[in-house]
Amino acid sequence: MDLNVTGLSAAVVGGDIRAAAHVAALLEGGAVVTVLAPDVTATIDDLAARGLVTWAPRDPGPGELDAFDLVLRGHPRAAETDRILDTGSVTLVGGGPGDPGLVTVAGRAAIERADVIVTDRLAPLAALGWARADVEVVDVAKIPGGRSTSQDDINQLLVEHAKAGRHVVRFKGGDNFVFGRGGEELLACHEAGIATHVVPGVSSAIAAPALAGIPVTHRGLTQGFTVVSGHVPPGHPDSTLDYAALAHAGTSIVVLMGVRTLEAICAALVEGGLDPTTPAAVVADGSLPSQHVVRATVATIAGAAADVRPPAVAVIGDVADVEGLA
Repeated sequence: MDLNVTGLSAAVVGGDIRAAAHVAALLEGGAVVTVLAPDVTATIDDLAARGLVTWAPRDPGPGELDAFDLVLRGHPRAAETDRILDTGSVTLVGGGPGDPGLVTVAGRAAIERADVIVTDRLAPLAALGWARADVEVVDVAKIPGGRSTSQDDINQLLVEHAKAGRHVVRFKGGDNFVFGRGGEELLACHEAGIATHVVPGVSSAIAAPALAGIPVTHRGLTQGFTVVSGHVPPGHPDSTLDYAALAHAGTSIVVLMGVRTLEAICAALVEGGLDPTTPAAVVADGSLPSQHVVRATVATIAGAAADVRPPAVAVIGDVADVEGLA
């Protein structure tokens, strides 16, 4: 956003994904944001639940917008084209941890060319401002414990739009292939005969700790790091992780999607032999203005971070003690 909005009170009228892009840009610029709309996309609903915006579930009343320093409005979906088109393509774009400045040059170019953008809630939505005015934006946000679009439906959306001759960007936070199910989307497109391109993104597994001053590796301290999914807890039938082996691996342990399961994960690591005084940290909202860090030990981090909401990245290992690195 070109305007200096730091500290301004801003109203966004409308709750569609274009409105969400305005909200993301305003938050990035430091504005205090209120959304006025009877219904909102899952992405705005999630921002409101996290306390990052205020959502008034109604249309603005007479004169109500006069109280705001700045007013922006969402845009209706672009009309469907009547053109007969050849088969299009799908580009999987990793958007990085949330700051649009961390989207790659190739990622921005793909967004600028797109006819359709299929986006997640953790993608840097302010980057949608780079898209053409007539782009169709489809919100397929997956909210933990809330509204969600199935992966099969997302795959079908990508294929159907591409078969209609559109150039589709699948826009996600982080990197599509690091717990992003990008591999499934790639296979679905290949099976449908759709030309597919991949633009890697900056993974939050590395970026969020780095932005908190935590290196996942450090000379003389650790020679590697292990990234694991906390989507299911230890002992769950779908868990394939050997936590005792992780406890003895001698690497930094980075946990993605582990806010809900962090207590069980830490307990399994300690039970597997990891020193309970091992430093640990949780980085929430990495790269966003709301970024914050909680530090403790592997035995106490779950309690210390009990109020943290997703998205967040946990780091377990000596590297989490920044002061101790000196």
